[in-house]
Amino acid sequence: MNSLSVAGREVGPGHPALLIAEVAQAHDGSLGMAHAFIDAAAAAGVDAIKFQTHLAAEESTLDEPFRVRFSRQDPTRFHYWQRMEFTPEQWLELATHARERGLIFLSSAFSVAAVDLLQAIGMPAWKIGSGEFASTDLWRAMAATGAPILFSTGMAKRAEIANAVTAFRADGLPFALMQCTSAYPTSLEAVGLNVIDELRREFDCPVGLSDHSGNIFPGLAALARGADLLEFHVTFDRRMFGPDVAASLTFDEAKMLVRMRNALRTMDSHPVDKDAMAEELRGLREMFGKSLAPLRPIPAGTVLRPDMIATKKPGGGIPLEAAEKIAGRRLARDVAPDRILRWTDLVEE
Repeated sequence: MNSLSVAGREVGPGHPALLIAEVAQAHDGSLGMAHAFIDAAAAAGVDAIKFQTHLAAEESTLDEPFRVRFSRQDPTRFHYWQRMEFTPEQWLELATHARERGLIFLSSAFSVAAVDLLQAIGMPAWKIGSGEFASTDLWRAMAATGAPILFSTGMAKRAEIANAVTAFRADGLPFALMQCTSAYPTSLEAVGLNVIDELRREFDCPVGLSDHSGNIFPGLAALARGADLLEFHVTFDRRMFGPDVAASLTFDEAKMLVRMRNALRTMDSHPVDKDAMAEELRGLREMFGKSLAPLRPIPAGTVLRPDMIATKKPGGGIPLEAAEKIAGRRLARDVAPDRILRWTDLVEE
């Protein structure tokens, strides 16, 4: 199976899942808020933080409608994208801050100009958002850098995913495919965990989930199914303003995903040999096992019959499978029902 490397971090089978905290527009155009998200993501323990780089004049027009009319201050979506813009210098500051905090810095580009901007500050991988599945101009610009592609399949049909994979392989690009449902928020019924398995089987590449449910369960389930990467939107509080808040996790929930990923890694990297473990538990096996014991006081010299004995804890005495062997044996000493039978209680043959 293919694997890829993002800023020196291996992604694929045998490696812990790459956890990506998606900020998107949650900063609401505030550079200070964007930096605050970086600090919070680092504190949560995720691997990467991802923004979106929108350049209004390069990607949009006044004709672009709002998906949801949420903004009270932006007359058009074009004006909203303008308000979300940072300068190249500010993007460099954000990338530097993220790297200083030990995070991989990623940002989705929505125009060729944005690809050029991000390439200049060192983009280690490119995320193709679900709405850009047909933007071949973006793909060509990204492919020219040689960096890996993280392809979100949200709006793409099977044939379109297959065409994209063919193009990536033709260009020699490492890539990962992410199941995504382009609904904000996504209902649990529409998450599509099954698609993760289908993508892995069909395309033999790292696979993951780009989650928009605003619910921790899809991420936990994807990790348990062996997802190689997991992307999820983050917010400081679900009462914050923004179009993606309903589809976001809090940073406390992000910490839970980190703990889940790390726990799975610990368990997966320590396979258990059942026979060896059983040997190590020999003492417990005896403690929880059972031995033959008399049902009533029986004097020495008595010849044992099956109706005189039962099984009682602990193990370590005469085991149940020896019941037939001791039937007809004579007792060497008195025995009582409050003690298990031992071979030394029997007359030697």
